[in-house]
Amino acid sequence: MTWTILVLVLGIALFLFGGMLLKGDAKKPTAGSIIAKKVISIVAIILVAGSVSRLVIPYYLTDVNPEIIQDMVNGMQEKANAEKNKAIRSYVRNKADKMIADAPIMGKADAKKTIFVWTDFSCPYCRRVHGELERVLADRDDVRIVVKNFSIHGPLSDAPARAVIAAKLQSPEKSAELVKMLMNRNYYSQDDLKDQSKIAEKVQANVMKLAKEAGLDTDQLTKDMEGEVVARELKNVRETAQQFDISGTPFLIINEQAFPGAIPYAQIIEALK
Repeated sequence: MTWTILVLVLGIALFLFGGMLLKGDAKKPTAGSIIAKKVISIVAIILVAGSVSRLVIPYYLTDVNPEIIQDMVNGMQEKANAEKNKAIRSYVRNKADKMIADAPIMGKADAKKTIFVWTDFSCPYCRRVHGELERVLADRDDVRIVVKNFSIHGPLSDAPARAVIAAKLQSPEKSAELVKMLMNRNYYSQDDLKDQSKIAEKVQANVMKLAKEAGLDTDQLTKDMEGEVVARELKNVRETAQQFDISGTPFLIINEQAFPGAIPYAQIIEALK
């Protein structure tokens, strides 16, 4: 701002007194001096115009008509989203089978419409969107939910993510049931968090109790949680998250369009159209 004002003052001074910088007979100016005066005047006008623009335009955009800035931001965001959705469509169409192969699935496995959700069982927003997705499944029999377990909260996330993936090896239906139980019930308490060194151990024990309640063989589940399939699926989750620039959860892909955040039931239904 200070430099802009100084340039403005300089421009005005040049316009008013620039001719005094030139030596020569004021009554009989030479062609060269006339040209020089015009150049000085043009430079002065440019400086004044530029300075005034720098002073007035920000005021106009922020105080008089801020909607212009918002429209520009919205336009840039829409363009970025369009490019992102284009990349997502290409990736999903080419690699959907790989994205689905080892992931837990809620709903009919052969449903015509697919929703991918990157989620974390310890994330409250993920729990909220899970409730909305359950409503969708209750109302629609043509939708399946592919659960991509994005384990981002360390020991609070790791055991549940591994368990639901491993559970699919025993039974896709029981894996889906375990997903619902982990999302709708508390699988750790505040007491479990007191001893930081034992959080992972306590969380896994609690997850196993729910797995047993879901009818799973917990001994086999424990082995499979450290197996190749689980490692492969977690790797796929990380790779696709990087591909789609996912930095947090929940994140949904519906009809090959990206929806970051806990979107409501109505928006999910609209996207399914």
